[in-house]
Amino acid sequence: MPSRQVRQRLRGRVSFEKETAMTHFRMPAAMAAVTVAVLTAPVALAQDDHVMIESGAFEYAAGPGSLQKGAEYAVLYGDPASDGVFAMRLRLPDGFHIAPHHHTKPEIVTVISGTFRLGMGEEADTTETTALEPGSFFAFQPGMAHYAYAEGETVVQLNSTGPWTITYVRAEDDPRTQ
Repeated sequence: MPSRQVRQRLRGRVSFEKETAMTHFRMPAAMAAVTVAVLTAPVALAQDDHVMIESGAFEYAAGPGSLQKGAEYAVLYGDPASDGVFAMRLRLPDGFHIAPHHHTKPEIVTVISGTFRLGMGEEADTTETTALEPGSFFAFQPGMAHYAYAEGETVVQLNSTGPWTITYVRAEDDPRTQ
């Protein structure tokens, strides 16, 4: 039989080996749990904020005030005036013009119906626009000056993060100051 010292060393070694093995087992398990929690948190939040709107089940209102009269909008998700993600649709009558402007946040837009003629730059030029048909998509980074025209009644969906701002290149084009 091993001496008492040897037994204590062996017992300590066995205990250490057990502890080390458990640590090695616990660490991956803990990492997996943290990973699952981090990856599913946005899904859980999204489920709490679940929104489903059938086509035509929302109403447009006049405005927003940052666009010329005749534009209508419907907020589908979030609040464009507050921090956070939002989605809204703009319905523009035939011939509607949005003067050169830019935004402080990225803007992601999908054309739903009509033809959205989009131009880039600080000077509006109808001959320098791209005709975007339904299903077309574009995205802008903050500060990118652009302008648009509607051919036929046109609906676009705008997705961004709030607060949503629009700054006109020429102050006299801003309907909020007229």
